[in-house]
Amino acid sequence: MRFLKGHGTENDFVILPDPDGEIDLSAALVAKICDRRAGIGADGVLRVVRTKQCPEVIEQAAAAEWFMDYRNADGSMAEMCGNGVRVFARHLIDAGLADPQEFSVATRGGVRRVHVEPNGDITVDMGKPTVYGESVASVGGHEYRGVHVDMGNPHLACPIGDPVTQLDLTHQPGFDTGVFPHGVNIELFNPVGVSRVVMRVFERGSGETRSCGTGTVATAVAAAGLSGDTTGTWTVEVPGGTVTVILDEDTSYLSGPAVLVASGDLLLAE
Repeated sequence: MRFLKGHGTENDFVILPDPDGEIDLSAALVAKICDRRAGIGADGVLRVVRTKQCPEVIEQAAAAEWFMDYRNADGSMAEMCGNGVRVFARHLIDAGLADPQEFSVATRGGVRRVHVEPNGDITVDMGKPTVYGESVASVGGHEYRGVHVDMGNPHLACPIGDPVTQLDLTHQPGFDTGVFPHGVNIELFNPVGVSRVVMRVFERGSGETRSCGTGTVATAVAAAGLSGDTTGTWTVEVPGGTVTVILDEDTSYLSGPAVLVASGDLLLAE
């Protein structure tokens, strides 16, 4: 099958064009594709399929022609991926499959509107974050209290006093499985200035990644809460680069680069 490779602030994805929904994309095949030694290597897979071909999101077909079928690196399905939407949108634009300025994408987390900025960055309407309260993550024997934010997928965004650059995120941080029975994306961040934070993330199903789009929004929500705000524009530094998050009363926006770097034929089989 044909594939492309792209990334958003080094959160990387294998893109599989499948307009008519013909690929049997099993968890085992996704894991092989994402293997960085035996496969192509990626944090996840983006299958590009017409929304009307997918019963699970067919109700979104009137609003969005294309469905982003996102899978984590371990093959599990995910509801949403902010960096993935930007890379998905870049592919649709470059392939002539969508308006080069603005259009909508169907996801398991709902329809997401995307807009191309004059500098080429892509902005995604991420929807209104839902804040459920506090919970605790444990890393290296230390417990960090954070905010449970739902972005269509679950997040625990924790402000910490220790430099995030010094954390060991080799292993899954601990969390309350009663609060997060299906797992959670865990963000740890340092406020470093006015409306600016540095963040690292451990994503469920993928491990530590260089960036997480929904996670940067969740982090901005948590950081804004620390300063007593619910709105504003935030700069979030991740290991793979920098993105901008805008919070307003009704929704949130994520803006940043999306780059395609390769294409070819995938020869892997289960």
